Amino acid sequence: MRLLWPAVLLLAASCGAAPAAAPMPEVKGGFGVRPQVTVPGGRPGHRVRMAVLVAGRGRLTSPGDVVLADVEIRRWQDNVSRLSTYETHRPVAVVLDGRPLPRAWREAVAGRAAGSRVLLVGPAAQVLGPDLRADTEGLRPDEPLVAVIDVLGGYPPDARLVGRPLPTPPADLTPQAPARTLIGGSGDAVRAGSKVVVQYVAVAWPSRTVADSSYRAGGPAAFTLARDGAPAGWVEGLRGQRVGGRVAFGSPAAGLLYVVDIVDCVNC
Repeated sequence: MRLLWPAVLLLAASCGAAPAAAPMPEVKGGFGVRPQVTVPGGRPGHRVRMAVLVAGRGRLTSPGDVVLADVEIRRWQDNVSRLSTYETHRPVAVVLDGRPLPRAWREAVAGRAAGSRVLLVGPAAQVLGPDLRADTEGLRPDEPLVAVIDVLGGYPPDARLVGRPLPTPPADLTPQAPARTLIGGSGDAVRAGSKVVVQYVAVAWPSRTVADSSYRAGGPAAFTLARDGAPAGWVEGLRGQRVGGRVAFGSPAAGLLYVVDIVDCVNC
């Protein structure tokens, strides 16, 4: 059972201390589920405040990791959602490799256990994490925001099942062929609706040139196995496979062949 902490437990750290009486939003819902947020009246102040709502028990994120997280961003003034990866089913990736990262986000995800839920309140310039600014255009840098962050886990950029890069699909695989298990996994079975962490290579058919790769994007990616949350063909190709497995399958709709390593599953 995960340990639930009240939202008033503030971690001042380098995010800056705030008056104890400053209002904090109420957040309901368990880890991995889109949070229900109630924003109180009053002014939130100008400093970033952080609270750990759920203390995870998974592996701690480490320097160099690609941290995958679900995020809900809301405006303080009207509690309107400006971004929710719980709706898009595409978690954000935060790379802890020394590149510029808002201090608030570094405090929220660095050294944090997988399965943790963190609440941030502060100006948009600090609360908006990496790769989120394009989705929240029109917000002033000083506009107060509320962010709920679910840390799915931290993974090495080259995380994979064997000590070599992913191979291209088998020579006789076609987009219409059934999924083919290349390495059998021994972990949890993947089901429709599962959130999987993967490394993958996609090649075009019939040229067999590489069209996409998680390695090109910098490391593991996470997808929800739903038709609106994963590439075409993934639900059918990965359903029933196990964590730790490698599978090859095609997507007739996209004209692609995939090889996928199932690195982790958050809600199998």
